[in-house]
Amino acid sequence: MNILIAYASTEGQTRKIARYAADYLNGQGHTVELVGAEDAKDAELARFDAVLLAGSVHAGKYQKPLVALAKNKARDLAHVRSAFLSVSLAAAGDDPDDWQGLSDCVTRFAEKTGWTPPTVMHVAGAFRFSEYDFFKSWAMRWIAATKDQEVKPGQDKEYTDWAALKKTLDGWLAGG
Repeated sequence: MNILIAYASTEGQTRKIARYAADYLNGQGHTVELVGAEDAKDAELARFDAVLLAGSVHAGKYQKPLVALAKNKARDLAHVRSAFLSVSLAAAGDDPDDWQGLSDCVTRFAEKTGWTPPTVMHVAGAFRFSEYDFFKSWAMRWIAATKDQEVKPGQDKEYTDWAALKKTLDGWLAGG
């Protein structure tokens, strides 16, 4: 299967997840093209058997280049096996309000772009303190504290479940 993975990343965790997905799918015998959302704007989606868009939630929104790509390619995405990989810290927990918030983010994304992803994969992200400025670091420590998460300033903490991601990708490609 020929697969396009287009992603947008703010601190690098979504890029890491997209790279992992590409490597995994290549290892499963698929041909994968991995590109940033900005670079995928001129991609001809009809030449792919499947398309995976990946982005991360920040303040309830996804990155502008990803939104622009989905909006520009909404019609094409509707005619190819497609999925949306949404990366967030909220996906690491089991708080019903957080999960409702994630669902709301995807709904707003679909309304804004005109593309309703047939498959949504919620993947836990990471605290990337090595990428934060002072104010963002402080805000992220506060968020962690409200969720009873222990984090150390300056140390990244990853929540991504790589084995679960493999299963999710397998299920998507199997049609589930």
